[in-house]
Amino acid sequence: MKEKRRKKVSAESLKKAKNFLFFLRPYSITYGVGFVFLIGSSVVSISIPYLLGKILGMDPKMAGEDWQWFDMNSLYGVLSIIGLALPLQAIFSFFRIYFFSVVTQNTLRDLRVKAYSALIGSPISFFDQNKVGELTSRVSADLSLLQETLTTTIAEFIRQFIIIGIALVLVIYTSPALALTMLLVIPFVALFAVFFGKFIRKLSKQTQDEAAKSNGILEESLSSIKSLKSFTNEWYEIARYGKATEAIRNIALKTAIWRGVFVAFILVVMFGSVVFIIWRGIELVKLGPENGGITSESFFEFIMMTVMIGASIGAIPDLLTKIQNAIGSTENLMDLINGEQENVAKDGPRQALKLKGNITLKEISFSYPSRKEVNVLHDLSFEVKAGEQIAIVGSSGGGKSTIANLILQFYKLDSGEILFDGKSADSYDLSSLRAEMAYVPQEIILLGGTIEENIRFGKPSATLSEIKEAAKQANALDFINEFPDGFYTIVGDRGIQLSGGQRQRIAIARAILKNPSILILDEATSALDTNSEVLVQDALNLLMKGRTSIVIAHRLSTLKNSDRIIVLKGGKIIESGTHDELSAQSGGAFAQLKQLQAH
Repeated sequence: MKEKRRKKVSAESLKKAKNFLFFLRPYSITYGVGFVFLIGSSVVSISIPYLLGKILGMDPKMAGEDWQWFDMNSLYGVLSIIGLALPLQAIFSFFRIYFFSVVTQNTLRDLRVKAYSALIGSPISFFDQNKVGELTSRVSADLSLLQETLTTTIAEFIRQFIIIGIALVLVIYTSPALALTMLLVIPFVALFAVFFGKFIRKLSKQTQDEAAKSNGILEESLSSIKSLKSFTNEWYEIARYGKATEAIRNIALKTAIWRGVFVAFILVVMFGSVVFIIWRGIELVKLGPENGGITSESFFEFIMMTVMIGASIGAIPDLLTKIQNAIGSTENLMDLINGEQENVAKDGPRQALKLKGNITLKEISFSYPSRKEVNVLHDLSFEVKAGEQIAIVGSSGGGKSTIANLILQFYKLDSGEILFDGKSADSYDLSSLRAEMAYVPQEIILLGGTIEENIRFGKPSATLSEIKEAAKQANALDFINEFPDGFYTIVGDRGIQLSGGQRQRIAIARAILKNPSILILDEATSALDTNSEVLVQDALNLLMKGRTSIVIAHRLSTLKNSDRIIVLKGGKIIESGTHDELSAQSGGAFAQLKQLQAH
């Protein structure tokens, strides 16, 4: 992803993060039930140390000879209450975890689908500016953080406050004097925790950003492993990845140091406070209730409650940091989900347009969103009639592939208009319009499944017989049948187990199955050997028959059958005509290109 730090948790980020509640809303009743068990669990949790404190401060003589059920003034009575509280705590904890997990998993399922839907619905310009490896890493990390937050962090955060609230009531009731002493310490520790938590959160975000960068390097290296090995650049990529992981390590260690300082400070303050309160309590016990002091029983109750409050306060900073990180993750996901989206079909195919295939480009100008200062096309105009085969040639950087991208509506024009059958592209449903086109690029990247699945991609509802017929027309049936598993042969990641020519013919079979009105070929044979080129070109000729075809070509010898050839230079048309007409123009741009290829 483009280098950027996560935003600070502000009023604006909280407002954005509130959109996350939309995903929780369908499960609010279940979440509410979970909170009921959370409250029950918290109440039981605070009652146990209170009861233990009562036992520790109780006079052994009060144990009595008989078992007295639920008598708070009897040892056995208090033990019976604890005996009831422990299984209740187990039951409450089980159902709290279960209900929160149900809500979490349902919410994460919805979020994953929505985030994926938003990703594939984003315009091509979004992917030009964001690395796929960092995008997937970021989404995965954000969802993992949200899973922990929804399942445990929020519940524990609220639980600690419930415990603190009940415990404070009990300590004030037990001994107002000791409670005042304790309350003098809490605000100082809490204030320090808030400020320190912000600092820790900033370091945590830096660690996540660096981790996303390292994952981007990892994906880039593995996706271009052949190039990496052919250039013997393993050492370079290892060094680059090592540098990225070293950055993660350094920030993580810095975070660990400061987190350790924070924990050490909290421990010193908390234990120091406990020691001071114990000393103060002993003094009050010495005085006795009749002189404004307290009983030993009240003192032990107070100590147990104070320990509970201290443990809860100590846990809050870490939980708060996790929640703040989760707010940042939520904001990132909401930015993605609510980002710019194309109006594409996400719930099934749209109605077919059945275009004739007329295309008109009227005075179009264009520069890529990531390079607005560079004009790729300048007031370019031409027309393609239905069923016509138009070839576009020219030197690299002239704008050939850009025209293909614009016809496919991958980008918005800076100015001008593209018409299909006389109507502006903007007046059509985008998915329906693209469904009328098939695109065969130079570099074919197949799905990692079977040959059958890859061909079916052109028409998901196709039968096996239709798939085989498409493979036959694409000159692919022979090599497919040579595989032991035939159409069910696994092609490997990105189709790596097939040759370039085989991948091209699979892509052509996919296009044949789609049966488009408009065909766009972007240098589809330029990377093939002579034998593969002949097979692929035969398949392409069959595919182009009767269809409007835009052919972006590198090898000019393949363009003899084109109805018209357009020569581009610097984003402008400098020549246009048939193969014979342009070849006859001595000194013309097309003739010069042919001459260069001849040598």
